[in-house]
Amino acid sequence: MEDMNLAKTYNPKDFEERLYNEWLHKGYFTPKIDKSKEPFTIMIPPPNITGQLHMGHALDNTLQDVLIRWKRMQGYPTLWLPGEDHASIATEVKVEAELEKQGIYKKQIGREKFLEKVWEWTHKYRARIREQLMKMGASCDWTRERFTMDEGLNRAIREVFVRLYEKGLIYQGNRIINWCPKCMTALSDAEIEYEEKEGRLYHIKYPVKDSDEYVIVATTRPETMLGDVAVAVNPNDERYKHLIGKTLILPLVDREIPVIADEYVDMEFGTGCVKITPAHDPNDFEVGQRHNLPQIVVMNEDGRMNSLAGKYEGLERYEARKQVLKDLEEKGLLLKVEEHNHNVGTHDRCKTVVEPLLSKQWFVKMKPLAEPAIKAVKEGKVQFIPERFAKVYFNWMENIQDWCISRQLWWGHRIPVWYCDDCGRLTVQVEDATKCAHCGSTNIHQDEDVLDTWFSSALWPFSTLGWPEKTEDLEYFYPTSVLVTGYDIIFFWVARMIFSGIEHMGEVPFKYVLIHGIVRDSQGRKMSKSLGNGIDPLEIIDQYGADALRFTLVTGNSPGNDMRFYMERVEAARNFANKIWNAARFALMNLDDEVLKSFDETYLNTADKWILSRLNKVVGEVTENLNKFELGIALQKIYDFIWSEVCDWYIELIKPRLYGDDVKDKAAAQRVLKEVLVDSLKLLHPFMPFITEEIYKHLTDESPSITIARWPEYREDRVFEKEEANMNHVIDAIRAVRNIRTEMNVPNSRRAKVMILPASIDIKGAFEEGRIYFEKLAYASEVIFPDKEEIPKDAVSKVIPGGEIFLPLEDLIDREKEIERLSKEKEKLEKEVERVNNKLSNQGFINKAPQKVVDEEKAKKKMYEDMLRKVIERLEALKK
Repeated sequence: MEDMNLAKTYNPKDFEERLYNEWLHKGYFTPKIDKSKEPFTIMIPPPNITGQLHMGHALDNTLQDVLIRWKRMQGYPTLWLPGEDHASIATEVKVEAELEKQGIYKKQIGREKFLEKVWEWTHKYRARIREQLMKMGASCDWTRERFTMDEGLNRAIREVFVRLYEKGLIYQGNRIINWCPKCMTALSDAEIEYEEKEGRLYHIKYPVKDSDEYVIVATTRPETMLGDVAVAVNPNDERYKHLIGKTLILPLVDREIPVIADEYVDMEFGTGCVKITPAHDPNDFEVGQRHNLPQIVVMNEDGRMNSLAGKYEGLERYEARKQVLKDLEEKGLLLKVEEHNHNVGTHDRCKTVVEPLLSKQWFVKMKPLAEPAIKAVKEGKVQFIPERFAKVYFNWMENIQDWCISRQLWWGHRIPVWYCDDCGRLTVQVEDATKCAHCGSTNIHQDEDVLDTWFSSALWPFSTLGWPEKTEDLEYFYPTSVLVTGYDIIFFWVARMIFSGIEHMGEVPFKYVLIHGIVRDSQGRKMSKSLGNGIDPLEIIDQYGADALRFTLVTGNSPGNDMRFYMERVEAARNFANKIWNAARFALMNLDDEVLKSFDETYLNTADKWILSRLNKVVGEVTENLNKFELGIALQKIYDFIWSEVCDWYIELIKPRLYGDDVKDKAAAQRVLKEVLVDSLKLLHPFMPFITEEIYKHLTDESPSITIARWPEYREDRVFEKEEANMNHVIDAIRAVRNIRTEMNVPNSRRAKVMILPASIDIKGAFEEGRIYFEKLAYASEVIFPDKEEIPKDAVSKVIPGGEIFLPLEDLIDREKEIERLSKEKEKLEKEVERVNNKLSNQGFINKAPQKVVDEEKAKKKMYEDMLRKVIERLEALKK
């Protein structure tokens, strides 16, 4: 045990950094492989090296740390493996922007020099992320920290690429992808933000060849019509059956295009005629594939029209739109323009509107990989918490498209494909190629593109453990136990890890997926730079401490639901820490090792057994809540127990004994106080690691650190139902007296006689044992148990479940105020009686509710009626 003198005031700056460094130095976060024990493993969702961690990261990592610290205390070898993601496009955009501020341009300095600059950025921000997580108290095993651009992970990524290529699951082809004309790269769905914007719907006439007839096509992107190769109608649409197979003249281009029939067309939407532009629309691409239509790309990668756009060549896409519309209008082919709100996708980094574009890229065939991954979730091998998020997963996986994995960037894992300039064939291998695998020529060059960031992060649960090597870590810690992540990346990341784990490891990567919501501001808005409503977790830690931030993020948090962040909650968390600190200081000042040696279990009284029984129940309930991932509920129970039952009641109840002369009685009170505080600290430790460790070290030497102390377990020998019930009656009575005194504004200096009519002999015994508590906590001059006839008619009363409390009116206030108070009590009880009667007279409730619930309502009815009768009696007595 450390020096007994705990600092007078709670100041987290005094110990948070010191304790974290001590935990690191002693290796508490680094698990030892013990094959006789089941491990518990969490892989951190690797934050992007693009800047500061935000409140979402704070929530995500706090939830993981709670689970890890809890399991560590339960004796599991726990691995929480940290790391960071290189975030190809996001990092490249950031570094490029920083360089441009210095007048340095990526293409001028070349790939090699640019990558040197990115690595400088990487080292800086990885260190910053590490420091931030440490300040939050994250108990990660930093000896195993990984980065998605590590040499080992790069080896794993190349291995996966080659294996999938050899199985025919990776191919190169021309398909529609999301293209950013500014960043000049393909994008994943995760890098696109959709928002509803005001736009226009343009209705254009497409003349039928050799006829006065025409069809009307509506489009929001008229510039793409230059690449139209057909107009589609539904084969069941009577309006257009006669046109199927006929030829249209494409306006402005004068190219002949067919009218085709395809059930993709919705007869009810628009005109029922859809322009088909396979090179510029994903749905049109699929139609084009079905009908073997040509693919005409009319736009370059920079968003300017190309030579196939005819006279519009060189125009930027929106300038081309204006010119196309002007020309259509002049030719009388623009029928009408409607205001039209529609979802527009923009690149989340540079905010440029994304262009669907036919492009030659590398793709992964997804259906063969998705099928076993769908089956794994359906069979319960992977379980989503809450279960409803499995629907999001199934919806995406069952409608999955092939995955574009190539990116036109410099930062990232370069695609392990080499092109032979002599024979034209490809060499695909893990090691860097020096010659063509087919003709032996050294005249080869590597693919310029890099892999999508999600390609590397999909392998995170096993690549981080040394795969493809059969390492000891991989054998022991895979599959991992639980993934903690937000609902916004279920399909971008979670799904990809599941199918990658099954494909390359032969089993799922984790058993549970704990989904949390996002942290919103106090008004419910998403935190963003544009709104200026973001809150820096480090600023909260600097002002209030990491424990207060963690407490705030977990309190009230429920899986899958968004939460609002209120500064008032942070202050409440700080107040809770102060409460614990002061309780610990009180205990340390009143614990005496010599006295504790005199402990005799037979001296445990009702108050002692009550608090031990309550602690035992809380231990059982909290453990069960954590097993169900109900972290917010668990923390609320711990908070209520410590604040109310330990601090507000038990400590106050035992003060007379602590200050008394009976050594055996004092030893019992001290022993129980110490045990309850130590176990309460253990329950709280996963949520508030720093304050619990600092107090624990002063309070006990049972373990060198609370981080490796044994988690409390539910004990059958600590169930004291009778003492718990009796003590609850005493507490109810003391509360009743306090409430009466408060309502009547009776000062604490004015003591009053407390008269009790107990409901039974057993309860009377509890009240008799608790006399001293009434004197201390209810300002009683004395506690007596009179016959009913001995109670003054003007006594103030309160009915409680254990009996009835009376305070002589002459000790308190005047008669009229008491009549007014009792009248309000009568009105309140009458409403309760009416509510219960209404419920019990409702046949629907009686027939559908479980018998236990019905019986509870009947018991309430009797209790409220008894209480009401006694209140009426008191009122009548006072009015005489």
